[in-house]
Amino acid sequence: MARLLEVVISGVGIILSAPLLVLAALAIALTSPGPVIFRQERVGRHGKVFILYKLRTMRLVHNGPQVTASGDARVTWVGKILRRTKVDELPELWNVVKGDMSLVGPRPEVPRYVDLEDDRWKLVLKSRPGITDPVTIRLRNEEALLADVNGNYEDFYIKCLQPFKLQGYIDYLHNRSWWSDITVLCRTVLVIVRPSQISQPFQK
Repeated sequence: MARLLEVVISGVGIILSAPLLVLAALAIALTSPGPVIFRQERVGRHGKVFILYKLRTMRLVHNGPQVTASGDARVTWVGKILRRTKVDELPELWNVVKGDMSLVGPRPEVPRYVDLEDDRWKLVLKSRPGITDPVTIRLRNEEALLADVNGNYEDFYIKCLQPFKLQGYIDYLHNRSWWSDITVLCRTVLVIVRPSQISQPFQK
């Protein structure tokens, strides 16, 4: 998708979602101490680290895994609603305007889970990370999947779920076109508006 088109779509998205963002920000501020916006380092194109913006959905803690499973005690009740509806990710539109991200592309990972020497990561990081992609749509219920893991779900994420994601990203990038990006955007909106049970890629 053309960069100019992405900026226009993201700018319009920010304007249209502004009232919702204000309401969500007020709900966060009134129910949980701390900043409204969550900032976190993520690895972007060519391995460059950038700051990703989201609405804060968790209590302020100084430790814990950097992946979240359903039922995580760190998530506030307002945060549960924001995460389920994906409203918490609307500030990422600003990342698209800034050029850190695209609307469609591999989801950006935290530095802790990125191996820049891995050939798979080298392929994935040739493109800008995105807000959504086919893997993200299929793993819409990722938090529920992690919650079902017996044992350390962070270990499961690193050894099983992340390799699955990387292969999915690579497969998509090999066949990517402007039309496929538009299709992914439409599917993302449909999944949010009409959520459905998506088959889990792993059986435990």
